[in-house]
Amino acid sequence: MTVIDILKDLIAVPSVVGTPNAAIVDAIRRVLEDAGVRVRVLPGPEGDRFNLFATIGPAMVPGYVLSGHMDVVPATEAEWTSDPFQMRADGDCFYGRGTSDMKGFIAAALAALPTITAAPLARPIHFAFTYDEEAGCQGAPHLLPHLPSFCAPPMGVIVGEPSGLRAVRAHKGKAAARLTIRGRSGHSSRPDQGLNAIHAMTDALTAAVVQAERLTHGPMDSVFEPPYSSLQVGTIQGGRAVNIIPDSCAAEFEARAIAGVKPSTLLEPVRRAAEQLEAQGFAVDWTETGAYPALSLPARSPLAQLLEELTGQEPLAAVSYGTEAGLYQTAGMDAIICGPGDISRAHRPNEHIRLDELQACQSMIEALGARCRL
Repeated sequence: MTVIDILKDLIAVPSVVGTPNAAIVDAIRRVLEDAGVRVRVLPGPEGDRFNLFATIGPAMVPGYVLSGHMDVVPATEAEWTSDPFQMRADGDCFYGRGTSDMKGFIAAALAALPTITAAPLARPIHFAFTYDEEAGCQGAPHLLPHLPSFCAPPMGVIVGEPSGLRAVRAHKGKAAARLTIRGRSGHSSRPDQGLNAIHAMTDALTAAVVQAERLTHGPMDSVFEPPYSSLQVGTIQGGRAVNIIPDSCAAEFEARAIAGVKPSTLLEPVRRAAEQLEAQGFAVDWTETGAYPALSLPARSPLAQLLEELTGQEPLAAVSYGTEAGLYQTAGMDAIICGPGDISRAHRPNEHIRLDELQACQSMIEALGARCRL
């Protein structure tokens, strides 16, 4: 099967984040097993979502991990000009949800199997494909604890997020949380008999605004844009009518942290402000909805040098988006980002990837395989 054939099959499986993913796992597993590759499928605690891990070559010799996520964001935008889950060709461009983010990388890795498996490897290449990355990297933490029993500590992890096939050494970490405040409803003419949850939420919102401004003063890391950590309020909902005291209000908060800063600590002032509302009679629920650490790989690390040789381009210092690479690094493995496509096409209508991008990625993975035979 060509990379286009494989990508077409993967796009046809609507593996939307937060939904059961057995179908996409089975589609990938069939290609791997047809190539004689041993596959492990690991259920997550949800019961209907699975991670996949496969090994080519001697598992207990240090090698390389090719990492990708199998889920995609929803494709409900009206601007789509074709079915997002039926790949459409237009010249050398291929349209569909996940073409760039990031089934293109998975397809290129699978298309490289005949070349990689044509001769025995001295060092292994592992495939690690996860679920629900788009919901804050939910799947990878349930895969990582198993790796010591599956393989020797790898020499490096290549996370195939769309980067124009130019390696990237760093990204910020992220933490997100949902705050729900519950008060007491009533008629707006008697505010003394109710507890206005929207009014109460302003304490948390104020804390968020103050913290966001504070972060602009540092600490700083010039490889990032902006060079400081950040925090924002992303959504807010509450109230039913203008003459009803709102008994519930919910908001979502997100923090982005430069390397060396734990993302969840940036949200602490907001959480503390919310918890103080309990003394006024409000019920407060603070739920962490996702988190991953920053990535920071030294410029002269062996993995960065390897990717420079494989791609012919010096790695970028940093990007603004986040990936699972920080989770691998926190678990003790060098990690780097490098995949086909462009992040600017991700999460948008008419997401697409070019044939030359897919072919270049497949060639890079085949070249990695050749090095593992040396």
